[in-house]
Amino acid sequence: MEINLGGLPFDVDFHPSDSLVTAGLINGYLLLYRYAGVSEPQRLLKVRAHKKSCRAARFINDGRAILTGSPDCSILATDVETGAKIAHLEHAHTAPINRIINLTESTIASGDDEGCIKVQFLLYEARVDFYHLGWNWKVWDTRQQSCCGTFEVHEEYISDMTFASDSMRLLATSGDGTLSVCNLRSNKVQAQSEFSEDELLSVVIMKLDEDRLITGSYNGLISLVGILPNRIIQPIAEHSEYPVERLAFSHDKNILGSISHDQILKLWDMDELLQGPSNVARNDSAVSDSDSDGMDVDSDLPKPSKGTKTKNAGNGQASSSSFNEFFADL
Repeated sequence: MEINLGGLPFDVDFHPSDSLVTAGLINGYLLLYRYAGVSEPQRLLKVRAHKKSCRAARFINDGRAILTGSPDCSILATDVETGAKIAHLEHAHTAPINRIINLTESTIASGDDEGCIKVQFLLYEARVDFYHLGWNWKVWDTRQQSCCGTFEVHEEYISDMTFASDSMRLLATSGDGTLSVCNLRSNKVQAQSEFSEDELLSVVIMKLDEDRLITGSYNGLISLVGILPNRIIQPIAEHSEYPVERLAFSHDKNILGSISHDQILKLWDMDELLQGPSNVARNDSAVSDSDSDGMDVDSDLPKPSKGTKTKNAGNGQASSSSFNEFFADL
């Protein structure tokens, strides 16, 4: 299934329990669709979330709201049912926001173009609550949104983040070629990997009983990759001839969503993808959503790595023992 979004997408996310998918576009619009089997997806919302591009989009509050981040340095919460603005952090960062992830029901982490990571409360119920963050007690008026932790660890843009809830550790990758581990209990940077020659674009925590993952690459291919041993098992789909921007799973893991510079959101049936040796045939038909209101050019795209590596970076290849030491405490 394909959806023509009418603009360049930056992020895609699925509802945690329903058949809904959202995408943030370069022109600042936030789109929400309902999908069902082979039926044409139904667009439920199209709202102008930001004056600049909508780089990050995430469902929050059990899917009742969508959080978006923008180069205008703001974070917006939009109601899924009505499209109304729920909460707005106008100066969440001092640099363009590039990534947002959920940590708990009441906290999020956001990363910007200058390598700064912030952990923030984003609550909108009119009451006062107490929260224990592990290192002290604090009182917050939940009608106000507050930052409870800042990590200045990277030299370039934050490309991706993930959260290990059991150990309260936040992992982040950056255009500076490093992976960091931030401990939310101690509010300190616990570790940072050696520098890589290439920018790191994505991070996923793999459990010990999983031995495969799915990747999207610059040539538009979506591939099944094995770990231990590390190898590309086979290409399973081709999004387009353009780089794959983001991949995301539906809540039941039955649907894989992919976005690319071709302005198309593709919804792949996982059973069909994993059947047969390869399924990379290109399908040019798409569900049209062409009522675009013009496209704004995002002049604040994440800057490429400046090559400001430390003198100890070497060839960017860490030894196996270094990797073991780095991940030993996770």
